[in-house]
Amino acid sequence: MAGLVRFGISLDQELSQQFDELLVRKGYTNRSEAIRDLIRQDLVSRQWRDGSEIAGAITLIYDHHQRELLNKITDIQHDHQPVIISAQHVHLDHHHCLEILAVKGKSQDVAKLADTLKAVKGVKHSTLSMSTTGKGLS
Repeated sequence: MAGLVRFGISLDQELSQQFDELLVRKGYTNRSEAIRDLIRQDLVSRQWRDGSEIAGAITLIYDHHQRELLNKITDIQHDHQPVIISAQHVHLDHHHCLEILAVKGKSQDVAKLADTLKAVKGVKHSTLSMSTTGKGLS
């Protein structure tokens, strides 16, 4: 296969068994794909730490009946508009809403937006899931 590099690694028997159990739990068909994913995950984590451009999602759960909460969330989103590429608003029930923001930008800018939204009084839960834009990965 053109473009592939083959190499061998040595593992302690117990670590090798634990790795094989992980492969089964996660549904990998071979060790190579699992090792590629581990390498990619480390490279993506480095992009987050280095302030590279990332893509991701911010999720918020809040009670829309909370006074002025929706206005605050909207104002924050407008202040960070260059980072937000899409927003989806979902009514979970009569009181609770789920807001999902697709984001793309420098990791520190995305993290700042997520922290700002999480700190708004009335936001019940918030998560940031950062990934990569795919640049620099094979």
